[in-house]
Amino acid sequence: MAKADRSIDPRILVSAKKEFLELGFEKASLKSICEQAQVTTGALYKRYKGKEDLFCAVVADTVEDLQAILQEKKGSGPEQLSDEALMKAWDMDVDYMMWWFEFLYERHDGFVLLLKCAEGTRYANFQHDWVEEMTGATWQFYREARKRELTRVDISRQEVHILLSAFWETIYEPFIHGFSWEQIKEHCLLVCRLFDWYRVFGFPLPENSNG
Repeated sequence: MAKADRSIDPRILVSAKKEFLELGFEKASLKSICEQAQVTTGALYKRYKGKEDLFCAVVADTVEDLQAILQEKKGSGPEQLSDEALMKAWDMDVDYMMWWFEFLYERHDGFVLLLKCAEGTRYANFQHDWVEEMTGATWQFYREARKRELTRVDISRQEVHILLSAFWETIYEPFIHGFSWEQIKEHCLLVCRLFDWYRVFGFPLPENSNG
């Protein structure tokens, strides 16, 4: 039995990514993707069930990396942290935000596909779904801080979701609008000035705070 020719797989993925970025999932054409990759549609269907399966393959690494970071940030749970470490989890300084932007910029194309090209796929609501996942993790940290009376601010899970939606929108938008890396670095400074989680939750301000 002849072995499948795996050498064409990268060509298909490169061609698909280009097509999806230019046209979005719904307007993208498998015929065009195959022509650009110089493969037959039969060869593509041997590897993928259809257009959505192909789209998911293109963004798979980005999705996997995002989920890994989410699990890492959840760690062993907020109840395992000291009071200081629990409050430190809300410290959004420039280094922290720059790390996020660098992480996402390194996965630029996959992230952009999820943000603006996924209509018609299982990732059509990626922006909302990602915020909801972050809300679940953030809510656990808040509840632990409230339990220890590190904060006396009462806030609902829905309010946390709304705040995080606003926060993540400031991260999504530069990618949606095609910012360069230099523009993103400048934007990062603005985001850090805009959001102050210490004040939101009434934590003591860090010693290096100017506020």
